Amino acid sequence: MAGIVGYGAYIPRNRIRVADIAKTWGADAPSYERGLLLKEKSVPSPDQDTITMSVEALRNALQRAKIDAQKIGALYIGSESHPYAVKPSGTVVAEAINAIPDCHCADYEFACKAGSESMFVALSLVEAGQVEYAVGIGADTSQGAPGDALEYSAAAGAAAFIMGKTNVLAEAVVTYSYMSDTPDFWRREHEFYPRHAGRFTGEPAYFSHTIGATKGILEKAGMKVSDFKHVVFHQPNGKFPLRVGKMLGFTPEQLEVGLLTPTLGNTYSAASPLGLTAVLDIAEPGDQILMVSYGSGAGSDAFIWKVTDKITAVQNAAVKTRTLLDENKVYIDYGTYAKYRGKIRMNDNN
Repeated sequence: MAGIVGYGAYIPRNRIRVADIAKTWGADAPSYERGLLLKEKSVPSPDQDTITMSVEALRNALQRAKIDAQKIGALYIGSESHPYAVKPSGTVVAEAINAIPDCHCADYEFACKAGSESMFVALSLVEAGQVEYAVGIGADTSQGAPGDALEYSAAAGAAAFIMGKTNVLAEAVVTYSYMSDTPDFWRREHEFYPRHAGRFTGEPAYFSHTIGATKGILEKAGMKVSDFKHVVFHQPNGKFPLRVGKMLGFTPEQLEVGLLTPTLGNTYSAASPLGLTAVLDIAEPGDQILMVSYGSGAGSDAFIWKVTDKITAVQNAAVKTRTLLDENKVYIDYGTYAKYRGKIRMNDNN
């Protein structure tokens, strides 16, 4: 069976505390921390973007896969913060790892499920025998208007997966997608920050699609909630994945390892993929993992992975996600954060 033969993550070292954002805007920090179950979020430095983070994550994936990058026949990056509106991100990443010139490449967008979208296509090409190896990446930088609720959670990170049929670490048992035209979150061309429909993003958007995708894949696979050791849902904040897990009958223990949001924030297209990397870091042979993404607009991709006995040999071959999350952090103040993220803009008259 086809599946994951290499995986890797990248998270910037910079962090800003939710309390520091709240203090800047005169907001109540404890209410945000309790309401979103967030303490801090990652922040990219001025020289970091979706491309550079994708390169770092993919290099970690290659260390685990132990394959020649020249054998990668397709590379896809899902993001809602591609550095260029026209020039692709994927070509730069492919060049950086020497996967050129015999490589199909494309950038994907679907809000926060763009990462799982790239994974789905990469996996499908391998299953179809079109390429020997294919890469799916989810990566995003923090995007949130000053003072907006998104600013408290919008974080940065990347997760990369190499799909193949040889030395598979986690077999793809089944996939399933669920979608509708539910416009809860969007950003028009030339706008700096996304807009959202407030509480509308909950019940008819995140919960409806996450639940629909989960029930759909369980029915398709003929499996039940108790069959899974680990479950990873999209993480716009710390509360939503716990709530949807409870609604579906999963235990907090099943969600614990893959839930990174409290000390990372919402990494958009990389959120559920990053959670999957954290699970793979500690998974044991035979473990079954359910991953369900969510992207505004709206839709969810669901995957069931079965871990093989190859996993233990590669878990320490590259930096683990929890290490990136918890160690060597650099805390910055709001002024530095605003400078790094280009939030201070001058109008044409100044």
